[in-house]
Amino acid sequence: MIKEFRDFIAKGNVMDMAVGIIIGAAFTAIVASMVDDIIQPILGLITGGMDFSGRYIVLRGDVPDGAPLATARDSGAAIWAYGSFLTAVINFLIIAFVVFLLVKGVNRIKDAAMRKENAEASAAGPSSEALLAEIRDLLAAERASAYPASSSSGVTAASPSASPTGSEVS
Repeated sequence: MIKEFRDFIAKGNVMDMAVGIIIGAAFTAIVASMVDDIIQPILGLITGGMDFSGRYIVLRGDVPDGAPLATARDSGAAIWAYGSFLTAVINFLIIAFVVFLLVKGVNRIKDAAMRKENAEASAAGPSSEALLAEIRDLLAAERASAYPASSSSGVTAASPSASPTGSEVS
């Protein structure tokens, strides 16, 4: 069982996934900073200084007026923290857009590599099938010249298209 586990972990896909998770965790910190430090202040400026991340509505319970979100949560009151939700949506949209750009860039690189590979393959010469057909034709011509259809002894050689019984194959 340990050998199977080691083989599973050593597979390329598992290692690629682990690297992706680590990079994703680091990327999440960058996006969170972008939203909190760049986008939210701009939105706050547009909306007259409103900070969305701390916005909430008290559904049930007592919370002092103007209390920060953390205090409202600690008071045990039922709150609807729509500001946190808006921040999460903005984070998601930014991450989705950046992933879209990354995938688009990777696809562009792959397409360029495929075009280059196809150009090299077509410039390299004839395909394997064409070369094999040429070799077959050369061998057939050589065989025909080495074994003429009739000889002075009266023995005839089978042509390359003849069957072992001597009848022509169509």
